[in-house]
Amino acid sequence: MQFSDKRNFTRWIIIMASFVIVSLILWNTYTFFQIFKNEERVKMELWATAQKTLINANETTDVDLPLQIFNNNTTIPIILVEKNTIISQTNIEEAIVNDKIKLNAYLESLKKQNNPIIIEYNPGKFWHLYYGNSSLLNKLKYYPVALLLIIFLFGALVFNFYRSTKMATQNKLWAGMAKETAHQIGTPLSSLIGWLEIMKADNVDATTIEEIEKDINRLQTITDRFSKIGSEPILEIKDIVKETEKSFDYLQSRFSKQVEFSFKGPKKPILVSFNPALHSWTVENLVKNAIDAMKGKGKLSVVIEKDGQLVKILVKDTGKGIPKKQYQSIFEPGFTTKRRGWGLGLSLTKRIVEEYHKGKIKVLHSEIDKGTIMQVSFKIQNPAME
Repeated sequence: MQFSDKRNFTRWIIIMASFVIVSLILWNTYTFFQIFKNEERVKMELWATAQKTLINANETTDVDLPLQIFNNNTTIPIILVEKNTIISQTNIEEAIVNDKIKLNAYLESLKKQNNPIIIEYNPGKFWHLYYGNSSLLNKLKYYPVALLLIIFLFGALVFNFYRSTKMATQNKLWAGMAKETAHQIGTPLSSLIGWLEIMKADNVDATTIEEIEKDINRLQTITDRFSKIGSEPILEIKDIVKETEKSFDYLQSRFSKQVEFSFKGPKKPILVSFNPALHSWTVENLVKNAIDAMKGKGKLSVVIEKDGQLVKILVKDTGKGIPKKQYQSIFEPGFTTKRRGWGLGLSLTKRIVEEYHKGKIKVLHSEIDKGTIMQVSFKIQNPAME
């Protein structure tokens, strides 16, 4: 048995043991409740006998014991009824006793709690003794509910702790893998930069060198992105329009001509506090998702517009669209509609936008088989300087 299997087996053993222990506690509590309830029934039968003795007492009758039984009952509420008329009550709040409607309502509640005890105090004359549960019995009755609530809260706390620990471990693992990937890419990348310099010295075609240089710069950007995962990125106040257009132009030159690209943004700079490498990743993920949704053929446009103190980046496509019920779930880790995919693109994008850049990302609009508009918004820095 592997370590993970043993851990899961142990976990299930603990869960089953906890379930058995809780079941025993609840059963034990129920047993105590029935015992106390029967004991209170016996007390009320003694009280009824004492009442009958007192009503028929004469000068020679010893009433010490009946009176003692009467005085010992300080917790169990009692109402004596004769022919639907209340003749006496014990251990009931004065506010209820002084209000006839409340007293009758209280009597109805006692009838539901216990069966009445019939007292034949004289031949052919009867009283009905109705009684309720004592305060101790009521507390015991609600004890299982309180116990279950405590267990539920404790279970939720343990589950939340376990989930948080697991997520923290996974985040550390992914961060470590990302940094190791960046490190591994760095070695051949340094070699490529050396070869590029040799090609320049050998007077290789300038256009070829320029394209290779772009790809090397791209690899350096990707390496920079992966190295930033798990650490706080450095934010810079830069022109969001220029940086977005730069990423857009690179992607446009690398995709099929069957995708019709268009970019529209303000002529004046819009200053936003962001990390260029991570913002480039955001644009890349949104553009690639849009192209995937169109299956590599259609119209894709990126529009940047101002809205008060916010700048909004709209990525529009003519793809298959997103059902409204999936507007939120597409940003969850692992969600994907592709056969081959990890479902990390949009969840990572959301984290970059909202956690690192304090922005917002959402599905602005989508129609099935017509297209989708994704919106990313950031707060503008120093609007007066534009």
